[in-house]
Amino acid sequence: MTKQDSHDFNRGSIKICLLLPAYNESKTIGQIIQESSEFISEIVVINDGSSDETAEIAAACGAVCLTNSMNCGKGNALRKGFAYALEQGYELVFTMDSDGQHQPTDIPRFLEHFDNTRPDILIGARATQDLRTSMPLHRRINNCLISYVGSKLCRQQVPDFQSGYRLIRDEVLRQVHLETERYETESELLIKAGRLGFRIESLPIQTRYGDEVSHIKPLREMWLFTKLFLRSL
Repeated sequence: MTKQDSHDFNRGSIKICLLLPAYNESKTIGQIIQESSEFISEIVVINDGSSDETAEIAAACGAVCLTNSMNCGKGNALRKGFAYALEQGYELVFTMDSDGQHQPTDIPRFLEHFDNTRPDILIGARATQDLRTSMPLHRRINNCLISYVGSKLCRQQVPDFQSGYRLIRDEVLRQVHLETERYETESELLIKAGRLGFRIESLPIQTRYGDEVSHIKPLREMWLFTKLFLRSL
């Protein structure tokens, strides 16, 4: 699918937006918006209490900017974005991380895959080699464990449960009631969607890594995932 093809898709009968949860991402947010706008015209940045110029840069680049007055967590930011997308009548919702790891040039591949198979959720699965070369050992173990347990709980095979690069139907967001507020929210969405019978598919993606700083606190996040999994049993 070419850039023009993806524009035609966006102008058709299906209304699409891109959500970018962001916390102190002033170094990358502008480039991501500019690159993504070649494929998606409606871009929404959820500024999660940033203390830098994330919100100002996002607005200057033409994105809609929703702001939390304090840092509330990635899950909270996503939920805010989902609510906005549903209020505005978007039928397909992209999510992408704002640290520059995801490549906006993959957007046409997502749309082409969706057009061919029509899944309810399409996840960009990071290559195993990317995870090995970019993640500390403890995070790789966590990712493998969460993907394995999460797949069992949602009753579908999902190789990269924690990937934030996703394309989601509005019907999923209307029916899934999210309760968490941090990094476990993305897993909660998959578990609950899978159990409601929504079809989850994966698309291989490459990631680009630079000097971005992770906001993940491994012990706290693993505890949150553990509580989510126990509640889901």
